[in-house]
Amino acid sequence: MDSFEKLKILGQASKYDMCGCGRPNEDDYIKNGIYRVHTPDGICSIFKVLLTNKCHRDCAYCVNRFENNTERTSFTPEELAKVFMEVRRRHSIQGLFLSSAIDKNPDSDMSSLIDTAKILRTRYNFKGYIHMKVMPGASRAAIEEASKVANRLSLNIEVPSERYMERLTRAKRFGEILNGMSEIKRLKDKGIRVSQTTQFIVGAAGESDREIVDEAYRLKREFNLARVYFSAFRPVEGTPMEGKEPTPLMREYRLYQVDFLFSQYGFKPEDLSYEKDGNLPMDKDPKYVFALNHPEIYPVEINTADYNLLLLVPGIGPVSAKRILERRVKDPYHSIDELKGTGTVLKRARPFITINGKSFTEENKPKQLSFI
Repeated sequence: MDSFEKLKILGQASKYDMCGCGRPNEDDYIKNGIYRVHTPDGICSIFKVLLTNKCHRDCAYCVNRFENNTERTSFTPEELAKVFMEVRRRHSIQGLFLSSAIDKNPDSDMSSLIDTAKILRTRYNFKGYIHMKVMPGASRAAIEEASKVANRLSLNIEVPSERYMERLTRAKRFGEILNGMSEIKRLKDKGIRVSQTTQFIVGAAGESDREIVDEAYRLKREFNLARVYFSAFRPVEGTPMEGKEPTPLMREYRLYQVDFLFSQYGFKPEDLSYEKDGNLPMDKDPKYVFALNHPEIYPVEINTADYNLLLLVPGIGPVSAKRILERRVKDPYHSIDELKGTGTVLKRARPFITINGKSFTEENKPKQLSFI
């Protein structure tokens, strides 16, 4: 099997790892390991590939689990580095997402990933972005070596607690993943310039949104994570979970909305409302639900509210809030139509604001919701 035949297999096998905002779709897979990645700064192309899909672990949801009947292959570090550089010459690629199944043991597979990155950095003088997956159970020494050649390291937590991990695998331990994340943070605290992310598989183990949100919030702060990714469970043929219902993509979307409320709007877990099953409402976004359940805050006066209060208005985000503040210093607002140039979504904001005391809630006034 030549290198580009291997790439067709190992490039597709990497699609389950997230490295951008939201789920990649078929249109995002361009060819041979190249994916469009959606980031807060726009769309870029990244080369995503596994070093090997040979795995001795038993994760019940994973296409690469040892019992699954799938074609197996591997790159050597030299092969993969050469393939990446050849693909990079032909296409505009901003970086490399480098991952692997666990074929031998965590440190052995980490060594191959690290060697690939070292070849790129030294032999090919590649100075671009490398995101490297850390194998669960990797040693402190292996993680430190990885931090010297990668810009970003990630360990996928997958679930919010050990009891859910036990439903998915006998081979991985929740604690060993936390230990790895702690080690990456220790290196960052020493001054090594490497960022860290993690990922949850939503719905595979029967966990609720509330449990995911609380754990994601804790991890992000405890380990200074750059991002938390959410991947709605999709059943894979040939695995023990092939007959399980897929998780609605709206659950994944709502979790990303919550993550943005935490990072950009100053929300905390206690600001959220859940339905009786512990999941976020599917039919309303979490910021809108917050507004409906806190009538004491609204309506917000556009001409006097500070930045943080403006951010609580549905339809107003960080950019539009700043534009409102800048404009009203010179010229206070007189009508709701004047907000159009700020980027405010008027349909969402209308029931929750006043301008010079004038309310816009006479028609279709929203009703307060109640959630357990």
